[in-house]
Amino acid sequence: MSFEVPAWLLLIPVFVCVGYLRRDLRLHLPMRALGLLLLLLLLANPQIRRGEKALDLWVLLDRSESMEGLVEENAGEWLDILRKSKPSSKDEIRVLNFGNEVLIEGEGEAGVYTGGRELTRTALAVQTGLAVTREDRASRFLLFTDGYATEPLVDLPEKLKERGIALDYRVVRDGGLDDSRMARFVVPGRVLAGEPFVVSVVCRGDVDGELPLELIRDGEVLLRTSVELKGGVGRLDLSDRMVRAGAYRYEARISPNKDAYLGNNVLEQWVEVVGGPRVLLLSGYVNDPLAEVLRQQGFTVDLVTETKSLPVGRLAGAKACIFNNVPAHQVPREFQKALEFFVKDQAGGLLMVGGKSSFGSGGYYRSPLDALLPVTMELKNEHRKVTTALAVVMDRSGSMSMMVGGVTKMDLANNGAVNAVNLLGDRDYVTVSAVDTSNHRFVDLTRVGDGRRQIVKKVRSIRSEGGGIYVFNGLDGAWKELKKAPSKMKHVILFADASDSEQPGDYKKLLEEMSGLGATVSVIGLGTENDPDAGFLADVAKRGGGRVFFTQNAVEVPKIFSQETVSVARSAFLREAVGVRATGDWIEVSPQEPDWLGGVEAYNLSYLRPEASASLLSTDEYVAPLVAQMRVGAGRTMAVSFPMGGEFSERVREWQGYGDFVQTLTRWLMGGEIPSGLALRHRIDGTRLTLDLLYDEEEWEKRLIEAPPRVRLTDGGGEGYEVGADFPWPLPVDP
Repeated sequence: MSFEVPAWLLLIPVFVCVGYLRRDLRLHLPMRALGLLLLLLLLANPQIRRGEKALDLWVLLDRSESMEGLVEENAGEWLDILRKSKPSSKDEIRVLNFGNEVLIEGEGEAGVYTGGRELTRTALAVQTGLAVTREDRASRFLLFTDGYATEPLVDLPEKLKERGIALDYRVVRDGGLDDSRMARFVVPGRVLAGEPFVVSVVCRGDVDGELPLELIRDGEVLLRTSVELKGGVGRLDLSDRMVRAGAYRYEARISPNKDAYLGNNVLEQWVEVVGGPRVLLLSGYVNDPLAEVLRQQGFTVDLVTETKSLPVGRLAGAKACIFNNVPAHQVPREFQKALEFFVKDQAGGLLMVGGKSSFGSGGYYRSPLDALLPVTMELKNEHRKVTTALAVVMDRSGSMSMMVGGVTKMDLANNGAVNAVNLLGDRDYVTVSAVDTSNHRFVDLTRVGDGRRQIVKKVRSIRSEGGGIYVFNGLDGAWKELKKAPSKMKHVILFADASDSEQPGDYKKLLEEMSGLGATVSVIGLGTENDPDAGFLADVAKRGGGRVFFTQNAVEVPKIFSQETVSVARSAFLREAVGVRATGDWIEVSPQEPDWLGGVEAYNLSYLRPEASASLLSTDEYVAPLVAQMRVGAGRTMAVSFPMGGEFSERVREWQGYGDFVQTLTRWLMGGEIPSGLALRHRIDGTRLTLDLLYDEEEWEKRLIEAPPRVRLTDGGGEGYEVGADFPWPLPVDP
């Protein structure tokens, strides 16, 4: 038994003394004494842990760059001391190393950490420890750290308390080394376009002198200078000006010649540059006709054709975001994730326009955009007319044994391969192999058919076996199997570690042979584009005529497998001209029905969601939505399934109503004008609707007191009704 607030027990001797000195209080009577004792025990909050009388001590070792030398030098001694101090043989010591990733080792072993060291992911380490602790044994965490973490730790106390696990920490630093650090970095949160503003930097250090400083904006170095430390403090004021609206990430970075801790050398801030509502257009066309039409109609258009490094902050100040024939792998996943908040809570508009790199063909199935659009992208089995032969090659090297959220990276890769198998049709073919220094085939080329369950079982049996990954061996083994398939469409998905892909061999000749016979290769790289072998993996995808995806978050791997499989085997960009039929639902967008064009040259086959409306349908056997719209949270989304630029768009661009159509749908996407500093969040629980108005207190509090906001609910068609203070709550919600 233990007590959560043992301080209450200190009152026991106090009551004993009072009872002895003040006999008239009769505290010595058995019932009174017992009552006081029970009261103090309840206030101390006794904790009883059931299970084995043994302790699992989890030792969390920070292996980041700032701790690397200290831990390597002392970890063995620390663990020896802990091991000798175990109260009983039933107690266990477990070691968990962390940096960019988390690696769990055996009892009492310091081992060799093979993960990245640029980050200090303390929160991930603690969460991983919580995931693997046993419920039937007491656990305690001991953290060795230098006191710096590269992710927030605010949620950890609550999670540890919920599990009843204590965390001790030891701050480890080399006191003999000099440390220089960024102390403060100040920029204004919001400025007008073209308005100059001041950037203030404060640095501190143990030794006076010149300290090299870089000011970086969105990854580009704006200025290289130095700040002079006097009395351990240095200050520098700089100025900048932005003429284009949006959000920009500023970094201040110092680079001292000698520094004890690298983790405190960088600070970053965001600056929002406002210049009125605008349209953010992500385009696969250098001269996008949509941009020109929108500008002619008076819109401010932010055209982005290089989307790979698109920052989330680019959405700031935008009222609508348009995806025009841009594949999913060319748009950062963090940007895609941000669109949910942009649409649902910030009342933004989202439009996807058709093309060979849009919808399912562009890899957006099961992407963050999938649930936001008014159409679903997975091709139904009865509409599939071409069979596919798919080969999955997976890295099973030693790095795949690392734990991520309670499971290994290998398990997540297996889940991705299973997703791919389940998305194939019965008439499709599949082969699955795992590669380290050799290729190990787990599933021979097999027609999926009724053997799907057995294939999945074999895939889930793959385990990490150590060593590196010889990519050429994996590709060569996959190609030998794919050549046996009767399908015209042959595709390879290669999953590999971007930091550990060895022995390329004569891969160029192999890929040339594969491409010549119609096969394609896509790559899913675990890591970043800056990792040692990322360039090689990107070259494999380029020569293989496929796509390349890089992600540091292994949890995303299964989703990427699904997206890639759908884009190859279960998506359709129909390239035959088709007629169109209006439904009358355009009234939701505008009271004026367009003089629709007679037909389109091509379109992306998709299916209307139940909660969405279709304004235009195809007249072929699919009766597919060509123009569909839907309200999502506080925002609006639309899908135009035919190309409006580039190939297969000549007939659409010659349409006389093209400009009016683009203008009308864009204005509908933008919705009503919302002043800056305000946002609306909503949620529905059964029949209860909850609205949260988010606002800048400094700017809006007085104005909202003087003129409280009014809320009007509508079903999209009628006038609706205004919600007042006397309205009965909860509100009825019309589904």
